[in-house]
Amino acid sequence: MEHFEQTKERLIRYAKINTRSDEASQTIPSTKRQFDLLNVLVSELEDIGMEEVHLNLENAFVTATLPANVEGNVPTIGFISHVDTADFNSENVNPQVHEDYAGEAIPLDEAGKYQLTVEEFPQLANYMGQTLITTDGSTLLGADDKAGIAEIITAMEYFLQHPEIPHGKIRIAFGPDEEIGRGADHFDVEAFQADFAYTVDGGPVGELEYESFNAAQATVQFQGKNIHPGTAKDQMVNAILLMHEFIAALPAYAVPEHTEGRQGFYLVMDVSGNVDEADLTLIIRHHEREIFEEMKAYLIHVVERMNQGLDMKRVNLRMEDQYYNMGEIIAQDMYPVEVAERAMKAVGVEPIVKPIRGGTDGSKISFMGIPTPNIFAGGENMHGRYEFVAVESMVKATETIIKIAELVAKEAK
Repeated sequence: MEHFEQTKERLIRYAKINTRSDEASQTIPSTKRQFDLLNVLVSELEDIGMEEVHLNLENAFVTATLPANVEGNVPTIGFISHVDTADFNSENVNPQVHEDYAGEAIPLDEAGKYQLTVEEFPQLANYMGQTLITTDGSTLLGADDKAGIAEIITAMEYFLQHPEIPHGKIRIAFGPDEEIGRGADHFDVEAFQADFAYTVDGGPVGELEYESFNAAQATVQFQGKNIHPGTAKDQMVNAILLMHEFIAALPAYAVPEHTEGRQGFYLVMDVSGNVDEADLTLIIRHHEREIFEEMKAYLIHVVERMNQGLDMKRVNLRMEDQYYNMGEIIAQDMYPVEVAERAMKAVGVEPIVKPIRGGTDGSKISFMGIPTPNIFAGGENMHGRYEFVAVESMVKATETIIKIAELVAKEAK
């Protein structure tokens, strides 16, 4: 199978480089170790013959160009993936290769404490006869999004080795900190100069997404008054109980575990504190902008109502938007989505068009001026020890990238 060994080898090699990002850091990138992979990618892109290979030290993006090999007014396409991995152990990643999967339980660690089974993960049944790459049970794999990087580079290498395949100018970018929602904040859209782009950052084969959540994050601080419990009557204000009151005011079923599709949610992500002071962090998500704004307004209302019943302003809310639904931009010209659908079908993949229950760098880049839907990279169970990807899925993603560029070139003539 063409592209099989290249994508497999690249993913395994990239996965072994620790690129975990850090939300607590304010540097760009958030962790210096992301440069370990970015520098490898610079060398690799130069080695295969890409042009204008550049690592921007200010925004930590590697960019490169594949010049057009056809005449005419062919749109410039971008393909984008991120180098960082999620907030899970990524030290000493040791990918395991399982050939010709036959439905059996896959032990990840030597002791067999962690296993991939069809009973727990029914989607494994979709991969009969395929080659799976898994973790060893102690780390994540990092196919999100090192599979995307492997697929993009393999596709570029194929174009360079097969100049007979028509394509317009292609720009690629690999950047940092997508997992903490900051990667695209400093992306240089003007320098990238693409008419439209794709993040290769989706899940199973066929995923094609052009709608994302609208997203905001809120921090709530609760100021209590700590009095000795023996004399606390009518004096103590327990910050932990204020936090409890706030959480109880959130809609009980507007949470991730009870929502799907385009339904939004509140997610309490982190809490800390004591009687005197307490802090809470939560995120707000919804696909519909109007409802998203209503959800934010409700938090403001809850805080105001609580403060009105207290002796002073003891509940303080800070909230900021993170990204918006890229569908607002992409829906104005659906060609990038339509040509991706045709490309998938041409390589034997049935498109699965659905909204992202999250966001990608494309959410921000679309509002920066480059419509950027998201296509599959192949990974499953991302962000943890049960993550896996089939090599055959990566091959299909590579073929889809190639076919998109080929169709755009042919249709522009």
